[in-house]
Amino acid sequence: MQPGESSLLTRILAALAGVILLVVGVMFSLVLLAVLAVAGLVGLGWFWWKTRALRKTMKQRPADGHVIEGEAIVVEDIQTIRVVDSINPADKPDKPH
Repeated sequence: MQPGESSLLTRILAALAGVILLVVGVMFSLVLLAVLAVAGLVGLGWFWWKTRALRKTMKQRPADGHVIEGEAIVVEDIQTIRVVDSINPADKPDKPH
């Protein structure tokens, strides 16, 4: 046998190792696919559960327009601000009232 040539036993073992690696890879990919499918279903279930109140509200609204109901109270609060340009001691009152 010359260097670089492989024996029949080496080729059979290499083919067997390749088949084993292929089977193991397919098994792991199926497990990963199952885990992702379960995670997706759990995520969709969580989203469905969290949006149930919104779906109920949307069913109760009229489909043809917007209805806004409520009351409003307008409160006007005006504050007076006095600007003093200069302070003169003579302008101060002598006695507080």
